[in-house]
Amino acid sequence: MRMSVEERFRIVRSIGEECIQEDELWNLLTKKPHPICYDGFEPSGRMHIAQGIMKTINVNKLTSAGCKLHQTVGRYLIEVWKAAGMNLEGGNVEFLWSSEEIMSRPHEYWPIVTDIARRNKLPRITRCCQIMGRKEQDELTGGQIFYPCMQCADIFFLKADICQLGMDQRKVNVLAREYCDDIKRKNKPIILSHHMLPGLLEGQEKMAKSNPNSAIFMEDEEAVVNLKIQNTYCPPNFVDRNPCLEYIKYIVLPWFKEFKVEQKTKNGEKTYTSFDEISADYVKGDLQPADIKPALAKALNRILQPVRDHFKNDETAKALFQAVKGFEAAKLPNHISNEQDKRSLLMENPIEKEVESLFLKAEDESASSNSSNAQMSVEERFRIVRSIGEECIQEEELLNLLTKKPQPICYDGFEPSGRMHIAQGVMKTINVNKLTSAGCKVKIWIADWFAQLNNKMGGDLNKIQVVGRYLIEIWKATGMNLENVEFIWSSEEINSRAHEYWPIVMDIARRNKLPRIMRCCQIMGRTDQDELTAAQIFYPCMQCADIFFLKADICQLGMDQRKVNVLAREYCDDTKRKNKPIILSHHMLPGLLQGQEKMSKSDPNSAIFMEDEEADVNSKIKKSYCPPNIVDGNPCLEYLKYVVFPWFNEFKVERKAENGGEKTFTTFEELVSDYEKGDLHPADLKPALSKALNRILQPVRDHFKNDENAKALLKRVKVCTFLY
Repeated sequence: MRMSVEERFRIVRSIGEECIQEDELWNLLTKKPHPICYDGFEPSGRMHIAQGIMKTINVNKLTSAGCKLHQTVGRYLIEVWKAAGMNLEGGNVEFLWSSEEIMSRPHEYWPIVTDIARRNKLPRITRCCQIMGRKEQDELTGGQIFYPCMQCADIFFLKADICQLGMDQRKVNVLAREYCDDIKRKNKPIILSHHMLPGLLEGQEKMAKSNPNSAIFMEDEEAVVNLKIQNTYCPPNFVDRNPCLEYIKYIVLPWFKEFKVEQKTKNGEKTYTSFDEISADYVKGDLQPADIKPALAKALNRILQPVRDHFKNDETAKALFQAVKGFEAAKLPNHISNEQDKRSLLMENPIEKEVESLFLKAEDESASSNSSNAQMSVEERFRIVRSIGEECIQEEELLNLLTKKPQPICYDGFEPSGRMHIAQGVMKTINVNKLTSAGCKVKIWIADWFAQLNNKMGGDLNKIQVVGRYLIEIWKATGMNLENVEFIWSSEEINSRAHEYWPIVMDIARRNKLPRIMRCCQIMGRTDQDELTAAQIFYPCMQCADIFFLKADICQLGMDQRKVNVLAREYCDDTKRKNKPIILSHHMLPGLLQGQEKMSKSDPNSAIFMEDEEADVNSKIKKSYCPPNIVDGNPCLEYLKYVVFPWFNEFKVERKAENGGEKTFTTFEELVSDYEKGDLHPADLKPALSKALNRILQPVRDHFKNDENAKALLKRVKVCTFLY
């Protein structure tokens, strides 16, 4: 007989101590015959009775009301539920391994995770961290910021209509509903939060797997159950937070529909069929702890006996149980097996086998490289490569690398986030050409996904990729030698090799406390903690992972990226990886105006941009800060040192004869000497600097005026950057 909507609603609603929202649940059951319910857990050890029996009761209720269940699981725990009587027939319960599902559909999963992270400030995410039993922010790891974002994403990834989880998961489920508001999604997941059983001992708000006396576990023997219940906190006449009465209310009565007490007093045996009846007798004192405890122990042992029998008599179950006991006894947090879900490893156990195998593979490839640059000595190669960095960590490692590896891999990257200033355009071209001339292979990581995390271009990945193609076009026009240069789009590469990438990211996140990761957040220009989004915690972990994912030997990035590159070297120490990435941090050009430590795309007067017209360059240089006789902090001299001299190997100043006449400087030191003495004045230097910069930029302007594809691309970029 078909069940009415009213009856289905009554059954489903009975599961939740709280329902958000009842009217939405009613509407869902009216319109959808088989709603999808989501439940999940970390396979992290023993199963207590709430997870075993209460989940079985709830799942059986849901399937009886026509719901379909998606659960993320571990093999031993599935075996427990089968033995406990969970109704798995008819295909209405589906066990899904998060590691398999995520790895098979990374292009669906991770964009949801990162979008949730991008839209939520760090304080909002940390409020969800009680789902992992963590509250103190400074004690949180980066992995514990990933966790709520991932759990929230699970709901949408599994297309869940109902979230059927404990009250302790309420905050992250509410986050999912808030996310629906943010993205204008009409159908919000309905939250059914079930009751959380307290621990058995006085003052224990919840059961803890770390304390075996706090709960009845599904594999507890009869004598163990009897002893635990005998020692359980059970104050006479008090019902609230009385663990014995809670076990009766939420386990025994739903299971047997009755609770039988054999009293030693004159009342004799009595069978209760409702909790209200038990509660009334207990408050009056007609029912004592000495009566309840043996009856409760007996009832629990009746429930658990089929589970015990299954794990004693079934050979497969027996072997599985022995394996789980082995994990517990040996306390091997580093062990990874198919029986464990990768999500639990994110919080407690390293993903070391995956990560280690990737590192070993990278080191093997490093050793077997056979590309050659026989014409140039190691010393000359070292001189060229080292000249790029304002700082090198460490020089002896760089020399050793160039001695042993003919074609080292250099990593550089950028966010396609708008206009390209001259440092990004010309200085990068100079550095890349130096590296390739010294036999290096340069991998330029187009961090389109990172730009989305950092909310550039309004988080629109299509617009971000348009800007990325535009920047590549600029480098081509500037004269970057692309023979040994590979442009790699982060979104494409990460999705195609998700099984390699995300284990590294999560391992880095798991191993580093939140304050350590936050010290890297200046790479995104963010420092105010409360203003950081969760995505901006993801960002350093991902950028650090990029280095290993791309098998980089050398990180060739700006001084502003130094902290995250040092994090990568620290991670090598932590994982016992021998070959650390060498850090070559190049100089950061200051802004053109007084007091500007760095160029800013948001202030067009702070820098020369690659598409600036000749008149724009002339005007900006004329207005730039250039104090006479002072070299330090002088942006005009910095442009000469890091752009003009490396490009032309000289700098020509045209002056009237009475002002010293025309002079060509072939070294920066020679120019500095004249400038400090006053023999070279800003009024002479600035026009000559403008002329040199315009000579460098002219081929870029010509390319975007004459090449139809480039012209169309620039037009699209102007629309994107104008909007954002």
